[in-house]
Amino acid sequence: MATNGKLGDSRRHGAVKDRSETFNREKEQWVKGAAQTGKFMDVKQDGLSFKRTIEEKG
Repeated sequence: MATNGKLGDSRRHGAVKDRSETFNREKEQWVKGAAQTGKFMDVKQDGLSFKRTIEEKG
């Protein structure tokens, strides 16, 4: 799990380990999923990847 920085820093340090992302080539969007449940959580509409998530290869 990613950790929070110093108090008042307002950012995370490291990757969120229980989430991953994959690229949907058909719609050209990034999709974020939960590792424990295997369900998709969110889709990015702007074409950029999610911050600090583990990228799946394939």
